[in-house]
Amino acid sequence: MHRYPGLRRPALGFLIIPFWLGCGSSAPAGDTDPSGRNAFWSALTSLCGQAFEGRLVHGSPADSVFSRERLVMHVRECGPNEIRIPFHVGENRSRTWVLTRTETGLRLKHDHRHEDGSPDEITQYGGDAAPDGTAEWQEFPADPYTASLIPAAATNVWTIEVIRDTTFAYALRREGTDRRFRVEFDLTKPVEAPPAPWGR
Repeated sequence: MHRYPGLRRPALGFLIIPFWLGCGSSAPAGDTDPSGRNAFWSALTSLCGQAFEGRLVHGSPADSVFSRERLVMHVRECGPNEIRIPFHVGENRSRTWVLTRTETGLRLKHDHRHEDGSPDEITQYGGDAAPDGTAEWQEFPADPYTASLIPAAATNVWTIEVIRDTTFAYALRREGTDRRFRVEFDLTKPVEAPPAPWGR
């Protein structure tokens, strides 16, 4: 099983808005939120506490485990500046998507843990949101830390989509290659919340 699609390490890997914004708050007068980050954050927080089942819609042979196992995402923890979304693949609870607000925008990181709660060697990779996002999707190009940790992932771009009342999607593309990965979750049918992810 691979925690990070296409990596050699066992175990997939699997999002930030100005610090002055409180959870669900609106932007200051005059800020039209052209990147849609405020609305995007609000859409995520509206799902807090709920879990949803998903399916692999695009992948490679290395991602076959995602087509065989039950996939569940759980919007488990929502704070003013951080949202944690565990991604369970069958009984494997090693993966959590972490979206945070920074002074300059949004950030996506991937928190990977072993069953005893200790961090995996390949963890905390991701990047900051590109400026051209919308209320329904945000893209996160790989940051320098990711490029040093996983050289093959230096051109990765992760996408999170929240299509209100219908679909949550997590996707990866590797620029300059045919590497693609996408899972979609049905927001119309909440499921029972799974156990806590490893390390929580």
